[in-house]
Amino acid sequence: MFRRTSVFRRASRSVYAALAAVVVLLAAVVLLAGSAASAEPPVADRSESGDLPGFSHGTVAVEGTTLHYVRGGSGPPLVLLHGWPETWRAWAKIMPSLAQDHTVIAFDLPGLGDSTIPAGGYDKVTTAKRIREGVHKLGFSQVSLLAHDVGSLVAYPYARDYPTEVVRMAALATPLSGFGLEELYGVSFHLGLNQAAAPVPERLIDNDDVSTYLGFLFSNTRYPDRIDQAAYFQAYASPARRTAGYGYYRAFAGDAADNRANADKRLRMPVLAMGAEFSFGLVVANSFRQVGDDVRGVVAPDSGHWIAEENTAFLSACAKLFFGPQGVPAPSPELANCVA
Repeated sequence: MFRRTSVFRRASRSVYAALAAVVVLLAAVVLLAGSAASAEPPVADRSESGDLPGFSHGTVAVEGTTLHYVRGGSGPPLVLLHGWPETWRAWAKIMPSLAQDHTVIAFDLPGLGDSTIPAGGYDKVTTAKRIREGVHKLGFSQVSLLAHDVGSLVAYPYARDYPTEVVRMAALATPLSGFGLEELYGVSFHLGLNQAAAPVPERLIDNDDVSTYLGFLFSNTRYPDRIDQAAYFQAYASPARRTAGYGYYRAFAGDAADNRANADKRLRMPVLAMGAEFSFGLVVANSFRQVGDDVRGVVAPDSGHWIAEENTAFLSACAKLFFGPQGVPAPSPELANCVA
């Protein structure tokens, strides 16, 4: 009896020792795997974009979120920032043209499109920092910015706070918070609704209401049929995505205070401020002239708010001039202020 017990104890000790060795080995493997993962480049999920030949999708991890982007072309980097309620697809029609001369990087704003949803940080300073971190991790330290709507509100603190990193900036279809945007709150009810504290818009706009709500906003423009509305209905079909979108609006008051407090940091780089014939006109330029020294006001003809989709040809021609080499003359008077 005693001998069997002793043998059993010796065997048990051998088994425990073996198990301990296995645990140590597994821990080492995990640590090595973690080290290897941390050494990996921050870009993942690169796959060819089937609906946009020559472009690929990717993701890059930044503080608080992971940014999805679509990239193509070669040359000086040009970062595209969309507005609400859209995604990177807002630029799809113009990206092939821009990619002829630039490395085009169209981000989904944090929380929107295929970017992951951060717990907070929808103010435009934080968002600009996240986009800038993504830009750096993609290997670029100096870029130009082309932005629309809420994206323009993000582009401004990017250019303001990191002036040596932004060569040129184009802001489309919105005045700045603190410098004119508040005066337009009565233009559309969504500006107030989206800013309402949770859970007001969350409960008023259910999944079944998305196409009605967003479709109404898209319908009040010059050419609603030129907008891929179905793609945006799908992009905001998730309640969490809609809340992320509202987050950008709920930050407007804080954005305005920050913009006014830092207005002395004037933009020195050239700024293209574009409104549309049927939306805002020169209001955008008048706003940015309050914070910039070299602001060129442009009005996109025969277009409503969604310029990249409604008048792609004009925006493409203007962007090629503005982000292109100096000395290229404008082919028409409408493009005169687009010249580099």
